[in-house]
Amino acid sequence: MANTYPKLHNAMWPGLVGKGDEEGQEPPIGLEKMLDLTATAEVDGVKYDGIDYFLFLPHTNPEASDDELRAIADMIQAKGFSVGSLVAPVWPGTVGDSAMGDDAAQEKFLSAVSMACRIAGVFNQHGVREYGVIRIDSAEFGIEKWREDPKANTSRIADTFREAAKIAADHGERLAAEGEICWAGMHSWKDMLDLLEEVGLPETVGFQADLAHTYLYLLGYNAPEHALVKEGYSDDEFYAAYEQMTDKLRPWTIDFHVAQNDGEVHGAGAHDKTGKHCPADDPNGKLDIVKCAGYWLKDAKARGIEHICWDGCMFPNAMLEDAKTWKTILAKMIEVREAHGS
Repeated sequence: MANTYPKLHNAMWPGLVGKGDEEGQEPPIGLEKMLDLTATAEVDGVKYDGIDYFLFLPHTNPEASDDELRAIADMIQAKGFSVGSLVAPVWPGTVGDSAMGDDAAQEKFLSAVSMACRIAGVFNQHGVREYGVIRIDSAEFGIEKWREDPKANTSRIADTFREAAKIAADHGERLAAEGEICWAGMHSWKDMLDLLEEVGLPETVGFQADLAHTYLYLLGYNAPEHALVKEGYSDDEFYAAYEQMTDKLRPWTIDFHVAQNDGEVHGAGAHDKTGKHCPADDPNGKLDIVKCAGYWLKDAKARGIEHICWDGCMFPNAMLEDAKTWKTILAKMIEVREAHGS
Protein backbone atom coordinates (compact mmCIF):
# COMPACT_ATOMS: atom_id res chain seq x y z
CA MET A 1 0.00 0.00 0.00
CA ALA A 2 1.32 3.45 -0.92
CA ASN A 3 2.35 5.85 1.84
CA THR A 4 -0.05 8.61 2.79
CA TYR A 5 2.27 10.54 5.14
CA PRO A 6 3.42 13.24 4.74
CA LYS A 7 0.75 15.07 2.76
CA LEU A 8 1.91 16.58 -0.53
CA HIS A 9 1.42 20.31 -1.10
CA ASN A 10 2.15 22.79 -3.85
CA ALA A 11 3.06 26.41 -3.09
CA MET A 12 0.94 29.26 -4.42
CA TRP A 13 3.56 32.01 -4.10
CA PRO A 14 5.45 31.12 -7.31
CA GLY A 15 2.56 32.92 -8.99
CA LEU A 16 3.48 36.10 -7.09
CA VAL A 17 7.12 36.26 -6.00
CA GLY A 18 9.25 38.09 -8.52
CA LYS A 19 6.17 38.97 -10.59
CA GLY A 20 4.76 42.44 -11.14
CA ASP A 21 3.84 45.14 -13.61
CA GLU A 22 7.21 46.87 -13.89
CA GLU A 23 9.40 46.73 -16.98
CA GLY A 24 10.92 43.31 -17.49
CA GLN A 25 8.59 41.59 -15.03
CA GLU A 26 6.08 38.90 -15.81
CA PRO A 27 2.52 39.42 -14.53
CA PRO A 28 1.30 37.57 -11.43
CA ILE A 29 -0.68 34.37 -11.87
CA GLY A 30 -3.96 34.43 -9.98
CA LEU A 31 -4.80 32.16 -7.08
CA GLU A 32 -7.56 30.26 -8.87
CA LYS A 33 -5.29 29.65 -11.87
CA MET A 34 -2.55 28.31 -9.59
CA LEU A 35 -5.10 26.08 -7.87
CA ASP A 36 -6.34 24.75 -11.20
CA LEU A 37 -2.82 23.99 -12.39
CA THR A 38 -2.17 22.11 -9.16
CA ALA A 39 -5.48 20.23 -9.36
CA THR A 40 -4.77 19.02 -12.88
CA ALA A 41 -1.62 17.13 -11.87
CA GLU A 42 -2.05 13.40 -11.26
CA VAL A 43 0.39 10.48 -11.17
CA ASP A 44 -0.99 6.93 -11.04
CA GLY A 45 -4.14 8.18 -9.35
CA VAL A 46 -2.26 10.31 -6.77
CA LYS A 47 -2.92 14.06 -6.64
CA TYR A 48 -1.68 16.92 -4.49
CA ASP A 49 -3.32 16.97 -1.05
CA GLY A 50 -3.12 20.69 -0.45
CA ILE A 51 -1.44 24.04 -0.87
CA ASP A 52 0.79 26.39 1.07
CA TYR A 53 -0.32 29.97 0.80
CA PHE A 54 1.17 33.50 0.64
CA LEU A 55 -1.00 36.00 2.49
CA PHE A 56 -0.76 39.03 0.25
CA LEU A 57 -2.25 40.64 -2.83
CA PRO A 58 -3.25 39.81 -5.45
CA HIS A 59 -3.98 36.35 -4.01
CA THR A 60 -5.21 37.58 -0.63
CA ASN A 61 -5.81 40.88 1.07
CA PRO A 62 -4.30 40.38 4.55
CA GLU A 63 -7.00 42.72 5.87
CA ALA A 64 -9.82 40.69 4.27
CA SER A 65 -12.93 40.15 6.37
CA ASP A 66 -13.68 36.80 7.94
CA ASP A 67 -16.44 36.26 5.36
CA GLU A 68 -14.04 36.99 2.49
CA LEU A 69 -11.51 34.57 3.95
CA ARG A 70 -14.14 31.87 4.39
CA ALA A 71 -15.07 32.30 0.71
CA ILE A 72 -11.42 31.75 -0.24
CA ALA A 73 -11.35 28.67 2.00
CA ASP A 74 -14.48 27.37 0.29
CA MET A 75 -12.83 27.81 -3.13
CA ILE A 76 -9.65 26.02 -2.04
CA GLN A 77 -11.62 23.18 -0.51
CA ALA A 78 -13.80 22.88 -3.61
CA LYS A 79 -10.63 22.22 -5.64
CA GLY A 80 -9.93 19.26 -3.35
CA PHE A 81 -7.23 20.92 -1.25
CA SER A 82 -6.42 21.67 2.35
CA VAL A 83 -4.27 24.62 3.44
CA GLY A 84 -1.01 23.98 5.25
CA SER A 85 1.66 26.56 5.99
CA LEU A 86 0.97 30.26 5.55
CA VAL A 87 3.52 32.92 4.61
CA ALA A 88 3.18 36.08 6.69
CA PRO A 89 3.59 39.32 4.68
CA VAL A 90 6.53 40.54 6.76
CA TRP A 91 8.50 42.43 4.11
CA PRO A 92 8.76 46.16 3.43
CA GLY A 93 6.27 47.02 0.73
CA THR A 94 3.73 44.50 2.03
CA VAL A 95 2.51 44.81 5.63
CA GLY A 96 5.74 44.38 7.53
CA ASP A 97 9.25 45.76 7.70
CA SER A 98 12.72 44.64 8.66
CA ALA A 99 12.98 42.53 11.83
CA MET A 100 16.35 44.22 12.25
CA GLY A 101 14.87 47.72 12.10
CA ASP A 102 13.83 50.37 14.61
CA ASP A 103 10.75 50.18 16.83
CA ALA A 104 8.43 51.35 14.06
CA ALA A 105 9.78 48.70 11.70
CA GLN A 106 9.47 46.04 14.37
CA GLU A 107 5.87 47.02 15.00
CA LYS A 108 5.08 46.60 11.30
CA PHE A 109 6.71 43.17 11.32
CA LEU A 110 4.65 42.12 14.34
CA SER A 111 1.49 43.49 12.71
CA ALA A 112 2.10 41.18 9.75
CA VAL A 113 2.47 38.20 12.08
CA SER A 114 -0.76 39.17 13.86
CA MET A 115 -2.61 39.36 10.53
CA ALA A 116 -1.28 35.93 9.53
CA CYS A 117 -2.36 34.43 12.84
CA ARG A 118 -5.84 35.89 12.44
CA ILE A 119 -6.18 34.42 8.96
CA ALA A 120 -4.85 31.09 10.20
CA GLY A 121 -7.56 31.11 12.86
CA VAL A 122 -10.30 31.67 10.28
CA PHE A 123 -8.98 28.84 8.11
CA ASN A 124 -8.61 26.55 11.12
CA GLN A 125 -12.17 27.23 12.27
CA HIS A 126 -13.44 26.72 8.73
CA GLY A 127 -11.77 23.31 8.60
CA VAL A 128 -9.68 23.86 5.47
CA ARG A 129 -6.51 23.99 7.60
CA GLU A 130 -5.56 21.40 10.20
CA TYR A 131 -1.74 21.55 10.16
CA GLY A 132 1.15 23.73 9.07
CA VAL A 133 3.10 26.71 10.38
CA ILE A 134 3.39 30.42 9.70
CA ARG A 135 6.53 31.25 7.79
CA ILE A 136 8.67 34.31 8.55
CA ASP A 137 12.17 35.58 7.86
CA SER A 138 14.20 38.63 8.87
CA ALA A 139 12.65 40.73 6.06
CA GLU A 140 16.06 42.40 5.65
CA PHE A 141 17.13 41.90 2.03
CA GLY A 142 20.85 41.37 1.62
CA ILE A 143 23.48 41.17 4.33
CA GLU A 144 25.49 44.36 3.97
CA LYS A 145 23.67 46.26 6.70
CA TRP A 146 23.77 43.22 8.98
CA ARG A 147 27.55 43.01 8.55
CA GLU A 148 27.98 46.48 10.07
CA ASP A 149 27.36 44.94 13.50
CA PRO A 150 26.54 41.24 13.25
CA LYS A 151 26.11 40.59 16.97
CA ALA A 152 23.81 43.55 17.63
CA ASN A 153 21.80 42.98 14.45
CA THR A 154 21.28 39.29 15.16
CA SER A 155 20.15 40.20 18.67
CA ARG A 156 17.64 42.67 17.25
CA ILE A 157 16.22 40.05 14.88
CA ALA A 158 16.03 37.58 17.76
CA ASP A 159 14.15 40.14 19.88
CA THR A 160 11.64 40.69 17.07
CA PHE A 161 11.19 36.94 16.63
CA ARG A 162 10.60 36.49 20.36
CA GLU A 163 7.89 39.14 20.29
CA ALA A 164 6.38 37.46 17.23
CA ALA A 165 6.48 34.13 19.08
CA LYS A 166 4.29 35.58 21.83
CA ILE A 167 1.67 36.50 19.23
CA ALA A 168 1.88 33.09 17.57
CA ALA A 169 1.66 31.19 20.86
CA ASP A 170 -1.44 33.15 21.84
CA HIS A 171 -3.05 31.85 18.62
CA GLY A 172 -1.81 28.28 18.96
CA GLU A 173 0.56 28.70 16.00
CA ARG A 174 4.25 28.02 15.37
CA LEU A 175 6.63 30.19 13.35
CA ALA A 176 9.16 28.77 10.88
CA ALA A 177 12.10 30.97 9.90
CA GLU A 178 13.05 30.35 6.27
CA GLY A 179 16.73 29.64 5.75
CA GLU A 180 17.74 31.52 2.64
CA ILE A 181 20.97 33.28 1.70
CA CYS A 182 19.22 36.57 0.91
CA TRP A 183 17.86 37.11 4.45
CA ALA A 184 20.24 39.01 6.74
CA GLY A 185 21.20 37.08 9.84
CA MET A 186 19.83 33.89 8.24
CA HIS A 187 22.18 33.77 5.26
CA SER A 188 24.36 30.82 6.33
CA TRP A 189 23.68 27.59 8.21
CA LYS A 190 25.79 28.86 11.15
CA ASP A 191 24.18 32.30 11.33
CA MET A 192 20.75 30.65 11.08
CA LEU A 193 21.59 28.30 13.94
CA ASP A 194 22.99 31.15 16.04
CA LEU A 195 19.77 33.12 15.52
CA LEU A 196 17.50 30.21 16.44
CA GLU A 197 19.53 29.53 19.56
CA GLU A 198 19.43 33.20 20.57
CA VAL A 199 15.64 33.27 20.11
CA GLY A 200 15.61 30.18 22.31
CA LEU A 201 11.94 29.22 21.86
CA PRO A 202 12.05 25.89 20.00
CA GLU A 203 8.45 25.09 20.88
CA THR A 204 7.28 28.15 18.94
CA VAL A 205 10.06 29.31 16.59
CA GLY A 206 11.73 26.74 14.35
CA PHE A 207 13.39 26.41 10.97
CA GLN A 208 11.94 26.01 7.49
CA ALA A 209 14.37 24.05 5.33
CA ASP A 210 14.35 24.32 1.55
CA LEU A 211 16.53 21.97 -0.49
CA ALA A 212 17.48 24.68 -2.98
CA HIS A 213 18.41 27.29 -0.41
CA THR A 214 20.25 25.02 2.00
CA TYR A 215 22.38 23.72 -0.86
CA LEU A 216 23.91 27.20 -1.07
CA TYR A 217 24.41 27.10 2.70
CA LEU A 218 26.84 24.23 2.04
CA LEU A 219 28.75 26.33 -0.47
CA GLY A 220 28.95 29.31 1.89
CA TYR A 221 27.67 31.54 -0.89
CA ASN A 222 27.11 34.61 1.31
CA ALA A 223 29.35 33.44 4.16
CA PRO A 224 32.52 31.78 2.81
CA GLU A 225 33.75 31.28 6.35
CA HIS A 226 30.89 28.84 6.91
CA ALA A 227 31.32 26.81 3.71
CA LEU A 228 31.30 23.06 4.28
CA VAL A 229 32.33 22.01 0.76
CA LYS A 230 34.41 23.48 -2.04
CA GLU A 231 33.65 23.47 -5.75
CA GLY A 232 34.65 20.15 -7.25
CA TYR A 233 33.61 18.20 -4.15
CA SER A 234 33.20 14.44 -4.33
CA ASP A 235 29.98 12.62 -3.42
CA ASP A 236 31.56 11.46 -0.16
CA GLU A 237 32.56 15.02 0.71
CA PHE A 238 29.09 16.31 -0.17
CA TYR A 239 27.15 13.86 1.98
CA ALA A 240 29.54 14.20 4.92
CA ALA A 241 28.99 17.97 4.81
CA TYR A 242 25.25 17.56 4.25
CA GLU A 243 24.97 15.36 7.31
CA GLN A 244 26.93 17.90 9.35
CA MET A 245 24.57 20.73 8.32
CA THR A 246 21.35 18.78 8.72
CA ASP A 247 22.37 17.35 12.10
CA LYS A 248 22.63 20.96 13.34
CA LEU A 249 19.45 22.34 11.75
CA ARG A 250 17.14 19.32 11.60
CA PRO A 251 16.20 19.42 15.32
CA TRP A 252 14.84 22.93 14.67
CA THR A 253 13.11 22.05 11.37
CA ILE A 254 9.30 22.24 11.48
CA ASP A 255 8.54 22.94 7.81
CA PHE A 256 10.15 21.48 4.70
CA HIS A 257 10.33 22.43 1.02
CA VAL A 258 11.25 19.93 -1.65
CA ALA A 259 13.16 21.67 -4.44
CA GLN A 260 16.04 21.42 -6.90
CA ASN A 261 19.01 23.76 -7.37
CA ASP A 262 21.62 24.03 -10.12
CA GLY A 263 24.22 25.76 -7.96
CA GLU A 264 23.31 29.22 -9.22
CA VAL A 265 21.54 32.17 -7.65
CA HIS A 266 18.55 33.95 -9.11
CA GLY A 267 16.44 36.98 -8.29
CA ALA A 268 13.44 38.62 -9.90
CA GLY A 269 11.64 41.87 -9.28
CA ALA A 270 12.22 43.08 -5.74
CA HIS A 271 13.43 39.65 -4.59
CA ASP A 272 17.18 39.58 -3.97
CA LYS A 273 19.26 36.81 -5.48
CA THR A 274 18.97 33.50 -3.67
CA GLY A 275 19.18 29.78 -4.42
CA LYS A 276 17.79 29.15 -7.89
CA HIS A 277 14.78 26.84 -7.90
CA CYS A 278 14.86 24.45 -10.85
CA PRO A 279 12.39 21.96 -12.29
CA ALA A 280 12.40 18.56 -10.61
CA ASP A 281 13.95 16.98 -13.72
CA ASP A 282 16.47 19.75 -14.50
CA PRO A 283 19.56 18.06 -16.01
CA ASN A 284 21.75 20.64 -14.27
CA GLY A 285 20.28 19.93 -10.83
CA LYS A 286 22.94 19.33 -8.20
CA LEU A 287 20.76 17.42 -5.72
CA ASP A 288 19.56 13.86 -5.43
CA ILE A 289 16.20 15.19 -4.23
CA VAL A 290 14.98 11.95 -2.66
CA LYS A 291 18.22 11.20 -0.85
CA CYS A 292 18.73 14.76 0.43
CA ALA A 293 15.12 14.99 1.61
CA GLY A 294 15.73 12.02 3.86
CA TYR A 295 18.28 13.93 5.92
CA TRP A 296 15.65 16.54 6.79
CA LEU A 297 12.68 14.20 7.18
CA LYS A 298 14.25 11.86 9.72
CA ASP A 299 11.85 11.88 12.73
CA ALA A 300 9.73 14.51 10.95
CA LYS A 301 6.47 13.46 12.57
CA ALA A 302 7.99 13.91 16.03
CA ARG A 303 8.67 17.54 15.10
CA GLY A 304 5.06 18.09 14.06
CA ILE A 305 5.65 18.00 10.30
CA GLU A 306 2.48 16.72 8.62
CA HIS A 307 3.17 17.79 5.05
CA ILE A 308 5.90 18.71 2.61
CA CYS A 309 5.67 21.40 -0.06
CA TRP A 310 7.27 21.91 -3.46
CA ASP A 311 8.77 25.38 -3.92
CA GLY A 312 9.04 26.60 -7.52
CA CYS A 313 9.68 30.21 -6.53
CA MET A 314 10.58 32.47 -9.46
CA PHE A 315 9.88 29.86 -12.14
CA PRO A 316 9.05 31.64 -15.43
CA ASN A 317 5.32 31.90 -16.13
CA ALA A 318 5.57 29.59 -19.13
CA MET A 319 6.96 26.90 -16.84
CA LEU A 320 4.34 27.55 -14.15
CA GLU A 321 1.53 27.35 -16.70
CA ASP A 322 2.76 24.07 -18.21
CA ALA A 323 0.81 21.14 -16.74
CA LYS A 324 3.84 18.89 -17.25
CA THR A 325 5.78 20.95 -14.67
CA TRP A 326 3.42 20.04 -11.84
CA LYS A 327 3.06 16.40 -12.88
CA THR A 328 6.83 15.94 -12.93
CA ILE A 329 7.14 17.60 -9.53
CA LEU A 330 4.33 15.51 -8.09
CA ALA A 331 6.04 12.33 -9.27
CA LYS A 332 9.23 13.34 -7.46
CA MET A 333 7.33 14.22 -4.28
CA ILE A 334 5.67 10.81 -4.35
CA GLU A 335 9.17 9.29 -4.54
CA VAL A 336 10.16 11.31 -1.47
CA ARG A 337 7.09 10.13 0.42
CA GLU A 338 7.60 6.48 -0.54
CA ALA A 339 11.24 6.65 0.59
CA HIS A 340 10.79 8.57 3.84
CA GLY A 341 7.11 8.57 4.79
CA SER A 342 4.59 6.05 6.05
